[in-house]
Amino acid sequence: MQDFSFSHDTLAQRVVLDSGHVVERVIQETEELGIKKPMFISTESAHDVTEKLVASLPPVKHWREVVQHVPRSVVDSATAAARDCEADGLISIGGGSATGLAKAVALETSLPIIAVPTTYSASEATPIWGITEDRTKTTGTNPIVLPAVVIYDADLLGTLPAKMAISSGLNALAHSVDSLWATNADPINRALSLESARALAVALRQLGEGKRRAREQALYGCYLAGVAFASAGSGLHHKICHVLGGTFNLPHAETHSVVLRYVAALNLPAVPETAKALAIALEGEDAIIALNQLYHGVGAPKSLGELGMPEKGIAEAVERVLAAVPRGNPVKVTKENLTALLSAAFHGDNPSSIDSQ
Repeated sequence: MQDFSFSHDTLAQRVVLDSGHVVERVIQETEELGIKKPMFISTESAHDVTEKLVASLPPVKHWREVVQHVPRSVVDSATAAARDCEADGLISIGGGSATGLAKAVALETSLPIIAVPTTYSASEATPIWGITEDRTKTTGTNPIVLPAVVIYDADLLGTLPAKMAISSGLNALAHSVDSLWATNADPINRALSLESARALAVALRQLGEGKRRAREQALYGCYLAGVAFASAGSGLHHKICHVLGGTFNLPHAETHSVVLRYVAALNLPAVPETAKALAIALEGEDAIIALNQLYHGVGAPKSLGELGMPEKGIAEAVERVLAAVPRGNPVKVTKENLTALLSAAFHGDNPSSIDSQ
């Protein structure tokens, strides 16, 4: 039975999903927030929509240097630029790296953010920031970095390369699954997690068809995943991925995609009710098998090795993760089972082979 003794914080944020009307919506929401001197933060992949926004809503500064894992040097430079131009708001256009940089700047300046996501990262739904320095990614939670407004337009994701779309969607699914056993998991974010997993699984199977409806379904699922994650906090999966990303500069979404199945294989046997509920959400009888089938069906990345992680880095990663294991993980995390998990993920072995002992 679920424990119905809990406390749950619901974050204040305006969310707009209006495909095909991003320019009009950004202008409207900028006026609603009283932003008159916006600073744009955008990635190269969002060039087309950014230029349309620039033409309709001239920024006081357009920041284009966006780097994955949000390096401290870039944060400091972007923050200085925001102060120098006296910006009164931030508009991020791009994936999780653009949103992450806007959050880091907001952490230093308290400027409000309007986030326009072009991937399914779900970072826009959380008050969690992350900054990397000296091969170490530090994260924290602060309500000031939660975007005041999120504007989803499924048309912006229509040109996202298929492999990136799948990895990004699986990154969102990792938020869903990790929220089932994270430190502050409760029945509300459990419900959000399971619904987001259901929606994302359906959408991921259809993204290759190029239909707007599938992209809208994926955005719906990724937002719910982000909201659940914002409440539940980082579980073991995210602690592992933060170490791998910050230490070895691995691609963010792809790393989350690979690691998810292995953490699930470690934890799910210890929480049979949760495993059953997740299996139902994924339209299967066994959650681990259903995850594997989903991965094979959508052509997900298979191993950390193919992402560029050095095999000799496994031992260092194990030590770094052991120092960051969150409380309340369903399985006691040891040097032995964590080494087995990362070794299997490095080689792309069958996730069901992970030993929880």
